[in-house]
Amino acid sequence: MKIRVLVVDDSAVMRAVLTEIINQAPDMEVVGSAPDAAMARQKVKELSPDVLTLDVEMPNMNGLEFLDKVMRLRPMPVIMISSQTAQGSETTLQALELGAVDYVAKPRGSLAGLPASYAQEIHEKIRTAHGARLKVLRAGATVTTPAPVAAARATAPPRPATPAVATSSWGDRIICIGASTGGTEAIKEVLCRLPENVPGIVMVQHMPEMFTASFARRLDTLARVKVKEAEQGERILPGHAYLAPGHSHLEIRRSGNGYVCELLQTPPYNRHRPAVDVLFNSASQHARGSAVAALLTGMGKDGAQGMLAMRRAGAWTIGQDQDSCVVYGMPREAAQIGACCEVAPLTQVAERIVAALQNGKRLATQA
Repeated sequence: MKIRVLVVDDSAVMRAVLTEIINQAPDMEVVGSAPDAAMARQKVKELSPDVLTLDVEMPNMNGLEFLDKVMRLRPMPVIMISSQTAQGSETTLQALELGAVDYVAKPRGSLAGLPASYAQEIHEKIRTAHGARLKVLRAGATVTTPAPVAAARATAPPRPATPAVATSSWGDRIICIGASTGGTEAIKEVLCRLPENVPGIVMVQHMPEMFTASFARRLDTLARVKVKEAEQGERILPGHAYLAPGHSHLEIRRSGNGYVCELLQTPPYNRHRPAVDVLFNSASQHARGSAVAALLTGMGKDGAQGMLAMRRAGAWTIGQDQDSCVVYGMPREAAQIGACCEVAPLTQVAERIVAALQNGKRLATQA
């Protein structure tokens, strides 16, 4: 049976382009389209689609408001169609918080002659969304517009209590985190549960350049650690988290008793740049048993082989469990090849990282 898709976008041209792209796939079909939230609401009732593609910016009721209503009244897989602007990326991140499974960036410039990779991305994300675990909003939750950093810090919800961690013996310890689909919320969950005095953290989330900048700023308003986009040659400090920018792979390199960030614009790896495997492979070479790694929700297999290399080099490795993943792809691949020292639900990943650090967990022998 084909995946039934409803396309919602205020642009007639974009609706036509998305409809043509989606209908090219033999396992999916567009069953309807709508230019605004009012018509979309009626089409959802009439057509009962399996997946909804939703424009962020629409007249009368914007995409966030409509998404909020959909996830309360009729939860369904939603893929946001977002402009690659600072405002569009901030709004997209909030949509993911509200329960959208994923997003597709609107192509820049002309819609004519789009590359085959764009259609492939849409097809893959629709298939993944169709089988994803949905986030159901709690009653009483509200939609707000993104706040400035200072205001967000003042109004951020209370963070879960976490024990202080002794820092006297960190030495060359480092934390590595990788994620893809569903990862923006998963990374936020982990970071907000970590104390501020942990070793330096390096992270890869599959996102375009504009989105990683917004994501790092958003995390910085919520987490105890300082979060920023990684820069070339930047020293990795305790209590800081460094996110790979969307234009480059992130590696770590030894520098004295610590590490620095190395950014590479080499070709995509596992079809991704940044790629989790690139980060994890560098950690296996330069941090070895001093690293603790976590591989979180995401489609595909990026990070699995790199995590196996880390485990074999003596690192302690943690995979997110199936029940707490939006998409159990990357952690599943890691678990199947024996790359995980342990598997944990998302709410316990930070706790397991802290425990590994406190206990000095390293593998004395290769896996």
